[in-house]
Amino acid sequence: MTNKILQRLRQNITSVYMGNSTAVDRLLVCLLARGHILIEDVPGTGKTVLASALARSLEGDFARIQCTPDLLPSDITGVTVYDRETQEFQFKPGPIFNNIVVADEINRTTPRTQSALLEAMNEETVSIDGTTHQLPRPFMVIATQNPYEFEGTYTLPENQLDRFLMRFGLGYPAPGDETRIINQQPARTTLRSLQPVIDSQAVIDLQARTDEVKLDESLVEYVLQLATATRDHDDLLVGVSPRGSIALAQAARGTALLDDRDYCVPEDIVSNVLSVCAHRIISKTALHDGDTTTTRRIMQQVLETITSPA
Repeated sequence: MTNKILQRLRQNITSVYMGNSTAVDRLLVCLLARGHILIEDVPGTGKTVLASALARSLEGDFARIQCTPDLLPSDITGVTVYDRETQEFQFKPGPIFNNIVVADEINRTTPRTQSALLEAMNEETVSIDGTTHQLPRPFMVIATQNPYEFEGTYTLPENQLDRFLMRFGLGYPAPGDETRIINQQPARTTLRSLQPVIDSQAVIDLQARTDEVKLDESLVEYVLQLATATRDHDDLLVGVSPRGSIALAQAARGTALLDDRDYCVPEDIVSNVLSVCAHRIISKTALHDGDTTTTRRIMQQVLETITSPA
């Protein structure tokens, strides 16, 4: 039953997003693992289409935030206003109070506004004027950015990047897929009419099942070995944190459930190492957010050094 639900969700997304199928699976893994995702690539590769397709496939609330330099934290979280009729202050929730929040070009807004997302992404709460407001469940932030454009952008700090379960690029579509995109133009046609295929409670149930997927002690040890290897690596200033280890384990559980298994295998970890861990390490030679090539190369070396369990 679980596999049928996820397959239906995948098919709904791929009816609109005609690109990298691996990216669709990663998006679903993040959803199952209660994670947030940072999709980065050049404009026009389908980042927003992919994010919107997932949001429209769920029977929940969806908001899209176009990040700009003049965007304020209150534009995301909401404000408290005085109601003259009731003579009381009332909280007006912002777009963060939705199940799926798409933050387009997140690196175009200021660090102060970026930080407004931190508590929401980590705690699923928002604190305003001394009052803590609970966000709806499920809750997921899908952010996009162009990693090759630096003018007028603000580098995401490490503590912000660490809140994303995964960070990856889409790449250009295959010639056959691009032909379909040209002929059908799904962003202008089918995306607008895309209907939900799963409700919020079903997503919450799937997330609970993800938590129950068995991760053998040998695989836990494998995750720890990978994390420790980055902390001791000569070319790294910062290695994978305990939060990163937890994220890798949870991504492995989500991958297993997506493959209709209630147990993890080593491949579930291996397939997620780069997208989960590469943005959590800091190289001694590449100290800016736009250069992911070095950290991915080092992470790949670490992966090849540690022998996975049989």
